Amino acid sequence: QVQLVESGGGLVQAGGSLRLSCAASGRTFSNYVMGWFRQAPGKEREFVAAITWSGGITRYADSVKGRFTISREFASKTVYLQMNSLKAEDTAVYYCAAAGYPTVTIPIKMYNYWGQGTQVTVSS
Repeated sequence: QVQLVESGGGLVQAGGSLRLSCAASGRTFSNYVMGWFRQAPGKEREFVAAITWSGGITRYADSVKGRFTISREFASKTVYLQMNSLKAEDTAVYYCAAAGYPTVTIPIKMYNYWGQGTQVTVSS
């Protein structure tokens, strides 16, 4: 049973930084892709960033390129999302997700494991 547990959300001022963590358990993830998504009130869930567990290949949404960095740590099976230069429009619930495909280009519907989400609020 795959479990994903996010942490690290909170309230931050515009221009500030936060680091989200996603602790993964339940299996080995060598052929998996791990993703971060977000959902703001009244909006659809959207892609933020993804990383292949083995090769470390990454992909970012245009809206976060240059500001956010996704990474993973093998020993602790943790995926991170470092968020810098935060803007009010980054406010959302952030979700960690996993899929059994070793590619960063799969659509959101193919992610079959999800965490419970963590709230990020950026005040302007």
